[in-house]
Amino acid sequence: MSPITISCIVFACLVGGTLLGMFLRFILPDKHLSAESKDVVKLGMGLIGTMTALVLGLLIASAKSSFDAQRNGLAQLCANVILLDRALARYGPEAKEVRNMVKASAEDLAERTWPSEFSRDKNTEKSRTEGRYEGAFEKIQGLTPKNDAQRALQAQALKTATDIAQTRWLLFAQEASSIPTPFLVVMVGWLTLIFASFSLFAPPNATAFLTLFICALAISSAILLILELDRPFGGLMQVSSAPLRNALTQLGR
Repeated sequence: MSPITISCIVFACLVGGTLLGMFLRFILPDKHLSAESKDVVKLGMGLIGTMTALVLGLLIASAKSSFDAQRNGLAQLCANVILLDRALARYGPEAKEVRNMVKASAEDLAERTWPSEFSRDKNTEKSRTEGRYEGAFEKIQGLTPKNDAQRALQAQALKTATDIAQTRWLLFAQEASSIPTPFLVVMVGWLTLIFASFSLFAPPNATAFLTLFICALAISSAILLILELDRPFGGLMQVSSAPLRNALTQLGR
């Protein structure tokens, strides 16, 4: 499900908990709503609120860690692409074809990751550079050095190309959600209980209901932001394409 759908479900659960608490207020006998009962409920909900805050902190930390890992991995990938291009440029004109393949692969990566920013010609095949990542590596291996300097540059290019491939597959492996679903489900259940306890002892007027309604909206919005943060290349808070865009301006020079 999309983050917006999940946040709407969370909002519905919180509002449902609020309505449940108001309903229980009218059907429970007065002895269940005494001051002593209210104190016990406050203590229990305080404990649940503390656990909810801990789980929410874990979700935020997990999403932020995933976002930072993807952003740092992209920056490292772009730096290695530039280093590879510079090494091939120093190698000589024999590496021109490989440099063109590296640039085409970087452009394809940009178009696949940020299709709205890097638009391609509609008449162009969608996978025009598919497989060129590995093809560039094979081309580098196929170069024939003529002196020690070229042998050193070839070895450097092979190492850098290996690092690029490793980073690219690592980014691919980290695309899955880092937020455990059981954590999210349990946290929403606890929040629903908390809202039910709030409305259970709240005065039955529009001001109290509107306050709880706004609180439910704020919490569901916070969960939406957390889920969007967990989608670094497809959410509202996407990783910036600036590093790759800057790298493309340096390739082929």
